Amino acid sequence: MVTDANIKRRFHDGETGAEKALHAAVRPEAANVEIGLNAAIVAVIDDEPVVLVIRNETDSASATDGLPFGPFSPVAHRTLESGLRAWVEEQTGLGLGYVEQLYTFGDRGRHAEPADHSPHVVSIGYLALTETGHARDLQHGSWRSWYQFFPWEDWRKGKPEILSAEIEPRLKEWAQRPVLRSAPARPVQREDRVRICFGLDGGAWDEEKVLDRFELLYEAGLVEEARRDGRESASSWGVTAPRLGAAMRFDHRRILATAIGRVRAKIKYRPVIFELMPDDFTLFELQKTVEAILGPHLHKQNFRRLVESAGLVEPTGEVKTQTGGRPAKLFRFRREVLLERPAPGVRVKPVRS
Repeated sequence: MVTDANIKRRFHDGETGAEKALHAAVRPEAANVEIGLNAAIVAVIDDEPVVLVIRNETDSASATDGLPFGPFSPVAHRTLESGLRAWVEEQTGLGLGYVEQLYTFGDRGRHAEPADHSPHVVSIGYLALTETGHARDLQHGSWRSWYQFFPWEDWRKGKPEILSAEIEPRLKEWAQRPVLRSAPARPVQREDRVRICFGLDGGAWDEEKVLDRFELLYEAGLVEEARRDGRESASSWGVTAPRLGAAMRFDHRRILATAIGRVRAKIKYRPVIFELMPDDFTLFELQKTVEAILGPHLHKQNFRRLVESAGLVEPTGEVKTQTGGRPAKLFRFRREVLLERPAPGVRVKPVRS
């Protein structure tokens, strides 16, 4: 993560008149904390899970992509969420629908400098889901597959090659290295953490552990953000370090990893998957959307049986003819299920190869 001074400067470069007046009225020594708002906005376009990014100048990790962001102003914004919605609409032209607070990232940077006395930035991350039709209304920014940032998470065609070729051997090597003095104390040994997070040596791959895997790669110095932040573990790899997915500006890939893990978990016990669907859809389209989010392939007949027996959908009485094959029945989300069950999610069982 870059220094808080840089984050403060990027915030203040986009301030409104009210915010500038507020900061001018506050004594520098009293302005100890600033609140930043970050949005991981997710959609599924053409069967691909995408996230909305804003492109800026290239940083030292060759990263240009960042999440929509902005500072919270107690003068201009009534609530944190209203501030987030205002910043997103101003930067992208996109009005948000479903939004939930994700996490508060309060670390004072991954690489704070001893002489850094600038105000501390607390970033509040949000997860937002939008339907494909609304996603195409974007005025500024661009949609990028989240698998461009996390290629090891895409199991739709089987185990990703990058795991066997690059990640697993390097993590095993790192696990055997002496622990650096700068490394944080951990209650679990490195070998066990690698096995748990990446499903090695008989362990099971858990699609929800997106953040755990990214944090482990960061600690091992295997992602660009670790090199950018000057982590000692990153410099130890020298020129042999691979490029594992596209880096993001600041700490935004960490925030995105948190968002992916959240939505993967949540679709199993809440019907949030339908926030990504149009009003009418085929069961095949629903399955492809669930697969895009979770990563692995799903068994077609088992998926249809599960969705229909759970009462999540109901037929519209119409069919879709433009399917490339036989006409397919159209369904819609059955909202009554929210009143019938406490956890009406899509409890799928992935098929792994």
